[in-house]
Amino acid sequence: MSNFGEILKEIGEFGLFQKRLLAALCIPSIFVAFDVFGQVFTGMSFDHNCNTDWILERGPNLTEDRQRNLTLPVNKDGKYESCKMFTPVDLDLETIEAYGINTTTGCLDGWDYQAPIGASSTVTEFNLVCDKSGLIEASQSIYMAGCLVGALTYGSISDRFGRRFALLLSLLVLMTFGVGVAFSPNIYVFLVLRFFSGTSGVIIMNTSVLALEWTIPSNAAICTQLIIVVYSTGLMTLSGIAYLIPNWRILQLVLSCPVLLLLGFLYWFLPESARWLMTQGRKEEAQKVLERAAKVNGRKVPDDLMDKLTIEGKVKRRNMLDIFRIPYLRKRTIIMGYNWCAVSLLYYGLSLNVGGFGLNIYLTQLIFGFVEIPANLGCLVLVQHFGRRICHACFMFFGGVACLVILAIPNDLPVVVTIMAVLGKMTATAAFSTAYIYTPELYPTVLRQNGVGLNSMCARVGGIVSPLIWLLEVYHHSIPMLVYGIVPVAAGGFCLLLPETLNVALQDQAEIK
Repeated sequence: MSNFGEILKEIGEFGLFQKRLLAALCIPSIFVAFDVFGQVFTGMSFDHNCNTDWILERGPNLTEDRQRNLTLPVNKDGKYESCKMFTPVDLDLETIEAYGINTTTGCLDGWDYQAPIGASSTVTEFNLVCDKSGLIEASQSIYMAGCLVGALTYGSISDRFGRRFALLLSLLVLMTFGVGVAFSPNIYVFLVLRFFSGTSGVIIMNTSVLALEWTIPSNAAICTQLIIVVYSTGLMTLSGIAYLIPNWRILQLVLSCPVLLLLGFLYWFLPESARWLMTQGRKEEAQKVLERAAKVNGRKVPDDLMDKLTIEGKVKRRNMLDIFRIPYLRKRTIIMGYNWCAVSLLYYGLSLNVGGFGLNIYLTQLIFGFVEIPANLGCLVLVQHFGRRICHACFMFFGGVACLVILAIPNDLPVVVTIMAVLGKMTATAAFSTAYIYTPELYPTVLRQNGVGLNSMCARVGGIVSPLIWLLEVYHHSIPMLVYGIVPVAAGGFCLLLPETLNVALQDQAEIK
């Protein structure tokens, strides 16, 4: 694109306009964090047993402990069974106490949950326990399936209708279905609404691309990392909000409703990408946006330089199929797509299992959110010094190794397990951040959002599979961590086949190689 780089320098490479834009683009990250990980708390599990109030008809004055002793069998660990009860019998209390009951059955009258007063979740309200417990993991996978559809859809929407339109549309969808989830009458409506809410999970993809196209290559990583750091603060904030609001419906409303205010602000404030406008041949609109940026930055673009703003060659519309028609883009997509899938598998495999490492779920979520900040900031320094490719490969390798090391730690050391999980989460976070920086730089402007969307779609495949892998524990406890360990290590090796993009000027038109 002739002279675009020069005009960007004239209006200010990272002036007040870009700084205000970046600040505005960071805000949606908070609500994305709420939407993705809110289900950790809205779907929280509590200890439970079968409802055995039938025996109170024989002995209305029975204590809770005595009631359980008479009606609930114990497992091999000496704890009451969660999904079994003694079969109700038509005998008086004295006979039951003297001879007991020898046959068991599943829960016939629902469940009693040992939840704090005022606390509720989709698990307690929709009884997602015992034979329905798999719906918890399924709901997470269905949300990721929505993210997959969103990644594919919004990539095309953004390259066809613009970055601004795609971002505003995704925020509208996030708010609408996020609020709708709070009014779900049953688990099936909940799953459908979560799917559509998940389609907006690519908001960070939209914001990072828009920020990238308004700055120079040397500042691209900084912009992307700041957007992701704010996402991490959203994770930390989520644990505090969830701790204060134990009712899942109220929590869901609190997490979703403020998006309306953000949507109104961005509709008024958000500019379109001048770089994208030029690739579409919309020169006059690009000029107006550039003049607005120059004015905010206190600069003036020379008239002769603006007049020379032209597009290299004839404007040609591109679509996602062009990525596979052009050999070098096809290679990059296959390798990076596998990397996105692997890092998503690792990241969500650890993040969505915060209750499974032996410590308090709110504390673990807070720690998991906090460690992402130094991981992202450290990643920024490393990728700016050593480059994108080698850093991403190393992050993937060490993240996989951390999961494999967890297998060697005894189960009676939950603190040590959590420490290793935190280290794995840090490297997974750094790998995700690098992927967000690296991937847009691998594609030309005319296909950038499609390329990032396609890779993000691969990440959602990993996100869909990730919670389901925990179900493999029934065959052997080591299988999930083996998968979470081996897949990222392999991805790190494949990453070394990609080109380096550090300080390389962004490509605007696809080259036929």
